[in-house]
Amino acid sequence: MLPNSLFFLFFFLFLPLVACTSVPPPDLAPMSPDENATEFIRARCVLTRYPDLCFTSLSSYASAVRRSPVQLARLATNVTLARLCALRAHVSALRRAGAGAPGREAAALRDCAEQLGDAADQVGRTAAELRGLEALVGMEVAWRVSNAQTWMSAALTNEDTCSDGFREMGGGGTSSIRTDVCRRVGRVIQYTSNALALVNSLVNGG
Repeated sequence: MLPNSLFFLFFFLFLPLVACTSVPPPDLAPMSPDENATEFIRARCVLTRYPDLCFTSLSSYASAVRRSPVQLARLATNVTLARLCALRAHVSALRRAGAGAPGREAAALRDCAEQLGDAADQVGRTAAELRGLEALVGMEVAWRVSNAQTWMSAALTNEDTCSDGFREMGGGGTSSIRTDVCRRVGRVIQYTSNALALVNSLVNGG
């Protein structure tokens, strides 16, 4: 039987990714440190909008990345998917718990859960486009990366739309729920933005 660290590494880097279930994926297990690979991740994270978050969320898995920009982009994408799954589960739980919530709040929770589900599917499609990319050459690489960029950008749009739904409630609904969801979505947006930047760097000469 595979040790836990190897199992989770296999899960996040090599298995096809699917849409979220009601249970979020397990956390990654950190690997042995690799100083050169760690510095590689630090340098690549400078390309992102949230470099500190990028580095802290990915540096524990430096040995798996092997100083590969493609593997790093895939890892960032899969970490984002895990965060999205956890967030969608949280929003779905709030929706079930607030079955009698005011109409606008209930609608915002319903729409948000659907949008996060769509975003998770799109991030999963991004990861699928990146799988096996290192073995490709020429226009096939550009085509696959372009597809990955499109899917990840669409995921960001869905995440933003979820937040907008709560902001448009104004003073309606439960302020604590609105604040909680917007804060959590904002954090996931940061992960998604970073993953998109790392995907962009595959064709932008980063």
